[in-house]
Amino acid sequence: MASAPSEVTGLLKRWSAGDERARDQLIPLVYERLRELAHQRLRTAPAENSLNTTGLVHEAYIRLVDAPRLDLPDRAHFLALASEVMRNLLVDRARARMATKRGSGKTPLELNETLWISDENLDSVTELHEALLRLEAVSPRQALLLQHRYFGGLSLEESATAAGISLATVKRELRSARAWLALELHGETLH
Repeated sequence: MASAPSEVTGLLKRWSAGDERARDQLIPLVYERLRELAHQRLRTAPAENSLNTTGLVHEAYIRLVDAPRLDLPDRAHFLALASEVMRNLLVDRARARMATKRGSGKTPLELNETLWISDENLDSVTELHEALLRLEAVSPRQALLLQHRYFGGLSLEESATAAGISLATVKRELRSARAWLALELHGETLH
């Protein structure tokens, strides 16, 4: 369902002010975009994966609704928050599944943001999460941009808007962040 950005922004501001009706009106307007983001995150997961696109969107929605106070000035900030919520859900899920698979060997982390979340690669999800926490201590903006891409599936343009920086800066920061991540996780540089 297409909607005017001003309509979404108005509903986000009302929801931020505590208007639950605005939240209920907003969700149908952004639901398809949330499904796209979730689908991007899960598209390489195996068929026996217990979490599907709809499930991830619905769990993210529940966490968003349960949040005590939200400050959502526009659509990009909402998508960034949804990205963070999806990240937390995927990390929590990976940790829970890993707890039942202790003792298995580690799988190398693939740095392509569309290919790394699967049941066979649960160690990598938590490994990436922990690396992002370390990067956040050094460069919060780079960690945020990686979070947008790896966990939220935001486009470069959406990441730029959410972070309040130019597209060129996003590309430059992501290049640097990916190089740091490769070195941090594997002791190697990206080519």
